Amino acid sequence: MPVEPLSPEEIEDRLADLPGWTLDGDRLTRTYRLGSHFAATAMVVHIAQVQEELDHHSDLTLGYNTVALSVHTHSAGGAVTAKDLELARRVRDLAPAHGAH
Repeated sequence: MPVEPLSPEEIEDRLADLPGWTLDGDRLTRTYRLGSHFAATAMVVHIAQVQEELDHHSDLTLGYNTVALSVHTHSAGGAVTAKDLELARRVRDLAPAHGAH
């Protein structure tokens, strides 16, 4: 079943529950700052596990003590869909365990 793009209004409404996440063009983005490179690396591993569970993958960048995500749905023509917001929600939920802010 195809995934439908969300309207800008739907995206903004749903982003209200995702502090730090923003709409940047046609992508949802978020950067987390962590206490160390090791903590950032551990968070990347956990995000990768979530992405595998959802079968939905973001562009993921590991910095010294940062983790940056950028996501949209390729199968919806590069638009933001409910799949992207679900991934963002799951990452939001695991971030505190890594001391991310």
